[in-house]
Amino acid sequence: MTSYDRPTTDAHAHPDSSAGPSSAAPGQGAEDAPDGRQVTEAALFEAFGGVRGMVETVVPGLLFVTIFTINKDLHVSAIAALAVSLVLAAVRLVRKDTVKHAFSGVFGVAFGVVFAMMTGNAKDFYLPGMLYTLGLAVAYIVTTLAGVPLIGLMLGPVFKENLSWRTRNPGRKTAYAKASWAWGLILLAKCAILFPLYWWADTTQLGWILIALKIPPFLLAVYLTWIFLAKAPPPIDVFAEMEAKEKAEEEAEERRRTERETLDGVADDLGRNLVQEITAEPPADRPPGGGRHRR
Repeated sequence: MTSYDRPTTDAHAHPDSSAGPSSAAPGQGAEDAPDGRQVTEAALFEAFGGVRGMVETVVPGLLFVTIFTINKDLHVSAIAALAVSLVLAAVRLVRKDTVKHAFSGVFGVAFGVVFAMMTGNAKDFYLPGMLYTLGLAVAYIVTTLAGVPLIGLMLGPVFKENLSWRTRNPGRKTAYAKASWAWGLILLAKCAILFPLYWWADTTQLGWILIALKIPPFLLAVYLTWIFLAKAPPPIDVFAEMEAKEKAEEEAEERRRTERETLDGVADDLGRNLVQEITAEPPADRPPGGGRHRR
């Protein structure tokens, strides 16, 4: 089981990378807006873990099949694979890097180790990951048929658009549907190769073929996803919209408060003037009653 059969929603980008939308920021000229393809590439690179994530995905399985090919010892092979997964995760923790990909690999290897130990069959080390891949392929296809493609649900937060693509950006919804179809069909093709080998091939043959099929299908799916999204309309930054709305509400509330204070000040001044006029004494040279005398 690997994190590279699926994208993640991890949005912790490096300072020099961008996972935001390809549309220009408010007040930014079109010539200053980031290129859509570059933004898509950076976001996908971050979401899928990059080269380091691929290494963390391949190394445990490669170590397992290498050791098992040499000495046919299930326990040593399984423990070595699990140990290297833990070391990779520990390195990320020490460096305070994103650990999502590493821990995903640890859990996948741990499930395989437990399953193989329980059955005593070394091939069962690979079975949980194969079943996970099959389930994920079905999920990509079913969600796409349901109108909510899984790749969109996963990458929406990375592009800061959440689910706005479903109703407000039909072009991106189409791109996500195409990408989900690509992922689903590629993973199904991978399963169509691996499951017959699980029954017919020995552990060593299955392991080396599985390692060989680890990266190429993943890279193909990521490449097709990049092609579809790079040609799609730019994402709608719903986070920026919410911030702009909150700012506008705060400004409106500030204007209302200022207007109330101004009106209150005018009312106070009028009240004071009226009180002064009422309580003021008449001039001494003018008799009460307006200075008129009855005859």
